[in-house]
Amino acid sequence: MSQYKTDLPFARKLDTADPLKVFRTRFYIPGNTIYMDGNSLGLLSKDSEITLQHNLEKWKNLAIDGWLEGDRPWFYYAEEIGKLTAPLVGAEPDEVIATGSTTVNLHALLSTFFKPKPGKNKILTDETNFPSDIYALKSHLKLHGLDPDFHLVMVPAERDGTLSEGRIIKQMDEDIALALFQSVIFTTSQLLDVATLTREAHKNEILIGFDCSHSAGVVPHAFDKNDIDFAFWCGYKYLNGGPGSPAFIYINKKHFEAEPLMAGWFGYKKEKQFEMSLEFDHERSAGGWQISSPVILGLSPLEGSLKIINKAGIEQIRAKSTKLTAYFIFLADQILAKNPYNFYIGTPRDPDKRGGHIALKRDTEIRKINKALKSRGIITDFRPPNIIRLALAPLYNTFQEVWEVVYALKEIIEKREYMKF
Repeated sequence: MSQYKTDLPFARKLDTADPLKVFRTRFYIPGNTIYMDGNSLGLLSKDSEITLQHNLEKWKNLAIDGWLEGDRPWFYYAEEIGKLTAPLVGAEPDEVIATGSTTVNLHALLSTFFKPKPGKNKILTDETNFPSDIYALKSHLKLHGLDPDFHLVMVPAERDGTLSEGRIIKQMDEDIALALFQSVIFTTSQLLDVATLTREAHKNEILIGFDCSHSAGVVPHAFDKNDIDFAFWCGYKYLNGGPGSPAFIYINKKHFEAEPLMAGWFGYKKEKQFEMSLEFDHERSAGGWQISSPVILGLSPLEGSLKIINKAGIEQIRAKSTKLTAYFIFLADQILAKNPYNFYIGTPRDPDKRGGHIALKRDTEIRKINKALKSRGIITDFRPPNIIRLALAPLYNTFQEVWEVVYALKEIIEKREYMKF
């Protein structure tokens, strides 16, 4: 017998017992909405508003002196934000830096870690990878005079849209120089076995990295323990850093001596940066992969949001996330699976195999159904050909909201509301 029930009082009972319920009041929830798009853009927190305002005041009152004076001097701000993020991914403080944007960071990492040589000159990825990552991989193959149609090995998805780690491992041949995967697949929310993939890659002398944009802040990681080579992720999803927020780079400390070939002055050794030498001597930390000056006002909201995340605790966030997604799956099975609703879950049911969002599938009219949800103030997103993604963000989404969304979908089908669109 399931631990869950389908009635509204049960959902409210789950919210009453939720140890993270106090954090919802620290976020601005758009009026008259149920916001389930935090895997695209997380909400603004009151803490982020404060830290942004603080740096505006520093700019107003200190001007140029804000770089080296006052609390949290801007000169070291990217490193400070990196330190706040390191516990979420199982890294040491100097292995994480807040810098750049997601795809720019991938380019910077590839410039260092993709070193093709005869007989070992291919990149391994998969067909479900985020398109921007694929564009970057292909561009680096071209920079080395290699043909992406031949040198980019793309593992196909299974019929249900998931990836088989076994199939990935079988492709880890001696001609693969580098492998890159998402930690959580952006469509299906499948959580890959990072530890196993890394171990198998290293057996074949393959460097491996992960795009953690859909896991950072909602799934705990153990980068150092798992010995991954590098990772990158954005700051605007579960980290709630705001639209276009700066992104992050993780470099395993064993690679600190490697040369960043997309060099820029903020990657120079901190104590010598203003000597303005024409010879690049990079910082022996993740900070060495910085290119340009940090975007201080862009970093500011991350300071506030990361303090909330650390106070809540990534393990508690994961525990609630797993419970929220399990509850949604239960309700969808009970309420939405049969005719005429015909929804089905495209996310792994094993909690150890799924991330923080749910892929809800239907074979017909689902784009219109997503528009009908929005007309009711329920904010989700659509991914072709047949997925509504619902991010159940543990810091501000509730079990009652999950219940309300499921029953809204039920009514949308019964009343054929989607036919208006």
